[in-house]
Amino acid sequence: MKSRLLCSIALACGLAAPGIAGAQESGTASGGASDDKEFLGTIDIGESTRMVQTNTATPKTVINRKEIEDRQANTIAELLDSIPGVTLINGSTPVGSGINIRGFGANGTYGTDQKVLVMVDGATTGSEELYRIGTQLFTDPLLYKQAEVIRGTVGSFEYGSGVIGGVVRLETSDASDILKGKPGFALNQSLTGQSNRNGFVTSTTAAFMPSESFEFLANYTYREQDDQRDGHGDRIENSAFSLPSFLIKGGVRFGADNAHAIKVSFNQSTTSDRDVLYDAFGIGNFGRVDRDTKTQTITAGYYFKPVGNDMIDLSLVYTYANQEIEQEAVPADPNNALLNADHRYETTKITLKNGSIFSTGSIRHNVRFGLEYIHRNRLDANSAPGGTDDRMAAFMVYEVMPFRGFTLTPAVRWEGQSIQGTLDNGTRASYDNKALMGGVSARYELPIGLAAFGSWARTKSLPILDDLQVPAYMNQPEKSRSWEAGLSFDRVGLLSETDRLAIKANYYDTEMTDNTSYSGVLEVYLKGLELEASYAMTGGIYVDFNANIVDGERLRTNLVIDDWTNLPANTYRLAIGKRFGRVFDIRWEGVLAEDRNTNGTLHEGYDVHHVRLAYTPAGGLLDGFTARLSVENLFDKYYVPALATRPAAGRNFKLTLSKLF
Repeated sequence: MKSRLLCSIALACGLAAPGIAGAQESGTASGGASDDKEFLGTIDIGESTRMVQTNTATPKTVINRKEIEDRQANTIAELLDSIPGVTLINGSTPVGSGINIRGFGANGTYGTDQKVLVMVDGATTGSEELYRIGTQLFTDPLLYKQAEVIRGTVGSFEYGSGVIGGVVRLETSDASDILKGKPGFALNQSLTGQSNRNGFVTSTTAAFMPSESFEFLANYTYREQDDQRDGHGDRIENSAFSLPSFLIKGGVRFGADNAHAIKVSFNQSTTSDRDVLYDAFGIGNFGRVDRDTKTQTITAGYYFKPVGNDMIDLSLVYTYANQEIEQEAVPADPNNALLNADHRYETTKITLKNGSIFSTGSIRHNVRFGLEYIHRNRLDANSAPGGTDDRMAAFMVYEVMPFRGFTLTPAVRWEGQSIQGTLDNGTRASYDNKALMGGVSARYELPIGLAAFGSWARTKSLPILDDLQVPAYMNQPEKSRSWEAGLSFDRVGLLSETDRLAIKANYYDTEMTDNTSYSGVLEVYLKGLELEASYAMTGGIYVDFNANIVDGERLRTNLVIDDWTNLPANTYRLAIGKRFGRVFDIRWEGVLAEDRNTNGTLHEGYDVHHVRLAYTPAGGLLDGFTARLSVENLFDKYYVPALATRPAAGRNFKLTLSKLF
C-alpha cells in the first residue's frame, strides 16, 4: 500500500517539476498608485484548486462551480468528501447514502440524526430519523454553483438549532454567473460517461438576461448508472439509479440603483427503484420494495440593499422543502405495513433578516439579526410517526473589530417549539419547548499573515416527531458544548514574489449530553484536529493537502465508557497538480485512511488514488469548450470506508465534454 502511495507521489512531483514551462495563472494583485509611486500593473498570483478560508475563525470550506465540474461527482455527498471532517456513507448513490461531519449526521441506521443541517437556497431539507431509508440530501451536484460546509456549532446559529456536526449550504446557479452579468443568451451543454457500469450524465443549461435588471435560468440534468463493481469486480447491491433533475430560477431588480430585487427558484430531483432492498444501507434483510423518491425545494425572496446605506441589507425569504417516498412490497403483500409505508416531509420557513455595517470611532461593527418561522409537517407512516412541528426563532450575529487585526463575534439564537401528533393508542399529544443557545469566537491576525483564533459554543436540539411516543424525550432537549482553537497563515510572496501559501489548523473538543438520538447512549465526547493547506506558484504548480484526525468516546446507559461507533477513520489527502496556462490542468490526488479499531471491530485502512485532466482551449470554434478526463481509484483498490455499509466503487474512467454557446 505505501509503495503505491510513494510511487504516485513521485509521479505527481515529476509532473510538477519546475522545468516544465507554464503560463501565469488567474489570481491577481494590483499595485497601488500614490503620489510618489507609479502604478506597477497587474501581478499574477499562483492559484490552487480550493481557497483555504484563513480570514475567519469559523471552520469553513467552500467549493465553487469550477471544482464542482472538475470533480465529476454523482452526488453532493461524493462532492464534499474531500473536505476534512466530512465523511461519506455510501456517497456514490443518491439513495442509501449520506453525509457525516465530525462523527454526526448519517450513519448505518439513519440517513440523518439531526446533528447536520442541510440547506438548499436557504430551504432546510431533511427527513429526521427515517429508519434505514433516510434521505438526508437527495439532489444533483450540477444544479449548484457553490457548496459550503461549516463544521461544528459556532457558525450555525444564523441557520438553525441543534447543529453539532455542521451545516451544508448549497446555492443554485444563476444566469448572471454564466453571462458574467451582461445582457444576452447562453446555452451550456455537457455530456459525461463513466466506465464503471455504464454511467451517463447529460446536463443542459439555458441562461437569459434581456437587461441587467432581469435574469432567467433553466437547467435539466439526467444522471444514471447500473449497479457498480467494487475493486474485486463484484456487484455492489443498491448502487444502480436514474436521477432526472431540473432547476428554474429567475430574478428581477428595480427601483433607484436597482436596490430592490425579487428572486425565485424551484428545483426537483426524482428517482425510481424497482425490486430493491427496503434497507437502502444494505444491513438488514427486511424485504424488497419498489420505491419512488422525489425531493423539491422552492425559494422566493425579496431583497433591499440601497446604495450608500450600509445600515440596510434586508431580506424576506420564503422557502419550502418537500420530500416524498412511495413504496410497495415486492412481491406484493398488502399486510406488510413497513414495506408499503409512504413517507412525506414538508418544511416551510419564512425568514426576515437584516445586516448592518457601521463604525463608532475607530471600532467597526457588522450585525446580522433576524426572525424565523418554521413549520414541519410529516405524514403518519409505519415506523415514522407523523405530526407537526412549529417553531419561532430569533437570532443575532455581531461581529465587532475594536482594533486592527482583532475580531470578536458573539452569536445567539432563541427557538420556541410547539410539537404535536397522534400516539399509537390514537390519542393526541402535544409538547412545548424553548431553548436559548449561543457562542463566541475571537480572531487576531498579525501583519505578517499569521492569525490565532478560538471559539466556544453551546446548542440545544429540540425534540423531534420520531420521539413522540416517548414522553420522557419530549421535554428533554439534547445539549452540546464545543470549544475550538487554531492557527492560520496566509502569505503572498513567501518564496517568490507571486507564490501563495495558506494553512489553517483547527482543534475542537465537543461534548453531547441528554442524548435521545442513539440507543443505549447517555453522552458522547469527541475531539479532533482538521488541517487545510495549499501552495501555488505562478508557473502553474500547486499543492493541496488536508487531514482529519479524530477520536471519541460514548458513555453508555450501563455507565460503561467505550469508543464512539460513528467515528470515521483518520484520513490524509494530498493533491499535486500543474497548470499549463489556462489550457491544461493535470493533477494527482491521493487519499490515505488509517485503520480504525472501534470496540474490537477493525475497519481496515486503505490508500486510493485519482488522476484528473482538464483541457480548456481558447479562441476559434473551441472557445467555451472543456474536456475533463479522470480515473478514479486508479489501482482498482477494494476497500470499505470506516462508516460505509458497502464497498467503494472500483476503477472508474470518467469523460465529460461541455460547450458554452
